[in-house]
Amino acid sequence: MKSTALLTTSIGSYPKRSGKVRDLYDLGEKLLIVATDRISAYDVVMPNGIPDKGRVLTQISAFWFNRLEDITPNHLLSTAMRDLPDDLRESEELDGRFMLCRKADVVPIECVVRGYLAGSGWGEYKQSGTVCGIPLAGKLKQCSQLPEPIFTPATKAEQGEHDENISFERACELTGEDLMTELRDKSIALYAKARDLAAEKGIILADTKFEWGKTSSGELVLIDEALTPDSSRFWPADTYKPGKDQSSFDKQFVRNYLDKVEFNRTPPGPVLPAEVVQKTRAKYIEAYTRLTGQEFPWK
Repeated sequence: MKSTALLTTSIGSYPKRSGKVRDLYDLGEKLLIVATDRISAYDVVMPNGIPDKGRVLTQISAFWFNRLEDITPNHLLSTAMRDLPDDLRESEELDGRFMLCRKADVVPIECVVRGYLAGSGWGEYKQSGTVCGIPLAGKLKQCSQLPEPIFTPATKAEQGEHDENISFERACELTGEDLMTELRDKSIALYAKARDLAAEKGIILADTKFEWGKTSSGELVLIDEALTPDSSRFWPADTYKPGKDQSSFDKQFVRNYLDKVEFNRTPPGPVLPAEVVQKTRAKYIEAYTRLTGQEFPWK
């Protein structure tokens, strides 16, 4: 593994703010979003990252933004170095990991679509037969496919806090019923198309979350990332079997390690061993190659 993890960026003198994974730079009329190799689990950012993870997230997002434009416009303008401002075009740390985007005011709701019974949804179903308050048919197993995709919104938490699942009615109170209805319908349509495209590649898209924003002209656009291993559960179809946890193309090895060392899910996180880092990197890259059908350019 030749690459080293890029944990932070410093791009000229542009105003910067950072999330758990991405560094955002204000370029005036446009926004530069740079995906670092930071990795978080249980809402805690680990002290070491996963080399090339940011490139995987960026390239998969661009792949999906391009293929879903018939359903909704998005904020992506370019991932080409030539479209950056003159003073940034030679920046090696940006190579493959940036998106030049339109600015948008963020709608403060995580738009989650679930097609399978996993994660917190499975935990709730076992207790009450519901997922985010939505009643489901009885006798479903862990990771069972749902009769149809369900929309389960959540509030966007501050860094270090957990998103909170809320009802559709509560989401309507926060954003307005017309907007929330449009977000629900578009999110489910995006999930359905992506699910079918992933299935052609032998991958199950179990669930995903979308983020939305409104441009200065009032246009509703898909923002942030799209259908990456960080925002979605991807499972290999050839090993899928309901009734148990599935192998996945994401930070599974990181979570398993943290559970093994009984991490208390509060900062700071432990340093990840080299083997965990390497296996996780391989899973992210495998997700890229299987979804896009292309070799990963940054070996």
